[in-house]
Amino acid sequence: MFKFAIPAVAALGLISLAAQTHATPEQPRDPGLGWHVSHEGEMAKLAYGVEDSDQLALMMTCEPGQTTAVIYGDVAPASARLRAASAGPAAIDPLSGDLTEESRLSLRDPAVQALVHNGRMPVVGEAGRSELTATRDERRLIGEFIAYCGSGRA
Repeated sequence: MFKFAIPAVAALGLISLAAQTHATPEQPRDPGLGWHVSHEGEMAKLAYGVEDSDQLALMMTCEPGQTTAVIYGDVAPASARLRAASAGPAAIDPLSGDLTEESRLSLRDPAVQALVHNGRMPVVGEAGRSELTATRDERRLIGEFIAYCGSGRA
């Protein structure tokens, strides 16, 4: 009898732990970090980092009517569909002195859509794979950014 009871209790404990782990919808993150949307003329910018600063992990830009966004930053969405934005020489970032790396990604890409629907975007950077999260309010802003880009009008 104990041969069955001990594994059964252990299995129930693991299932309970897993349910509690997945029950928390938002993981805590560093204060000040978050998703922000801004506009510069017709260009819309969606950035993850400290608002109104150059401390950004990821930024996506687009204009109305575009179905792709230009991606900048220290991390990039973990997507097989991510492609280099230009084939020419890379520009130098005036702030860091490093080469800027621009990529393009469809706004319909599963990594972008997961951010809108689940509040989670898998990303990859020098430190490896990670995940950026979005609160419910940030997910609404991200959805508005994507709608603006695909709208065809400012």
